[in-house]
Amino acid sequence: MAKEGVKARDVKRARLVAKYADKRAAMKAAGDYEGLDKLPKNASPVRLHNRCKLSGRPRGYMRQFGISRIVFRDMALAGKIPGVKKASW
Repeated sequence: MAKEGVKARDVKRARLVAKYADKRAAMKAAGDYEGLDKLPKNASPVRLHNRCKLSGRPRGYMRQFGISRIVFRDMALAGKIPGVKKASW
């Protein structure tokens, strides 16, 4: 499990990206690169990283489900994901 602060930081970045999205697009279209430099660095969408919604794990992220492969496996074996079951049973 990731630390709570790491998960909170990621949520904060996502909010900042959404807040400045229109402003960034307008500046980019106008070619105002000096203005883009003055925006917060965390407002750039490149700084976002996919993380598991439950554990916060940054690797092994399954985009279709929004969780990591490890959490997916545990949930599938417990029968919490419909349509997914252990193949050898």
